[in-house]
Amino acid sequence: MVQPVLEKPLDPRGDSPSSPARGLGGGLARWGHSPWLIRAAVLVATLAAWWLVTSLGLIKPLYLPSPGSVWDAFVRANSDHQIAKGVDRTVRGEQNYYLWEHLVATLQRMGVGVGGAILVGIPLGLMMSTVKWIGVVTEPYLNFLRSLPPLGYIGLLIVWFGIGDTSKIWLLFLAAFPPITMATISGVRGVREDQINAVLSLGASRRQALTNVMIPATLPEVLTGIRVAVGFAWTTVVAAELNNGIPGIGGLAYLSGTQLQTPLTIACIIVIGVTAVALDSAIKGAEKLLVPWRGKA
Repeated sequence: MVQPVLEKPLDPRGDSPSSPARGLGGGLARWGHSPWLIRAAVLVATLAAWWLVTSLGLIKPLYLPSPGSVWDAFVRANSDHQIAKGVDRTVRGEQNYYLWEHLVATLQRMGVGVGGAILVGIPLGLMMSTVKWIGVVTEPYLNFLRSLPPLGYIGLLIVWFGIGDTSKIWLLFLAAFPPITMATISGVRGVREDQINAVLSLGASRRQALTNVMIPATLPEVLTGIRVAVGFAWTTVVAAELNNGIPGIGGLAYLSGTQLQTPLTIACIIVIGVTAVALDSAIKGAEKLLVPWRGKA
């Protein structure tokens, strides 16, 4: 008599008991249920290694100042202080602005530039993906613009718009515009035609099909494009503020670097990085709020 082959019971989540994914998850579970514990441990270890290297003098302070020096530069940049020891003159922050004011000035430029890219990129992407001749005419120029590095045309923008905020806003706009437009095109092309035909056959107008089917189906891709655009535009902040970038966190980072104020430069870099993480987290939160169905199909 042939005995039946007994298979190993499957994990309720779909993984077998010996699944690599489950083994990885079990390993992470030993560290705690929250990933914040692991991140905090890595951060503490990084700071400790940084402090040890600088304390032992393995790297000159000009190239890598100590964490304490960077913190002092951060505090100094956010407070009123004497211009030098023994001098009674008091100055405000750095370059007569607090560091947080530099950050706010940069975020304002980002808001205008990326906001304009959203207002222009999404409608253009919808038109390019729904009206064939518009897509045929404009897509080569969009790909050309997407391939250009921001430093390649910042000089031209300064010639056209001067060294004020206008050229900086245009640079951020041009950095954010292509990802948003192309994400919109990808989202519209990913909508199934039978969904559109189904609502049309039920008596819906084309406007209703656009607002009730196409836009909701496209929204996840659009939000992903906005997320990519914000990250790409933020990485061009220093380039945007190379000329007359004060107030501005990118301009302050560049200027302090040219003046060999390494602690202040690193403080600006940390602020830029932390702000980027905060912006990305905010967009991910908006994505969960606006498209809660994503990933749950």
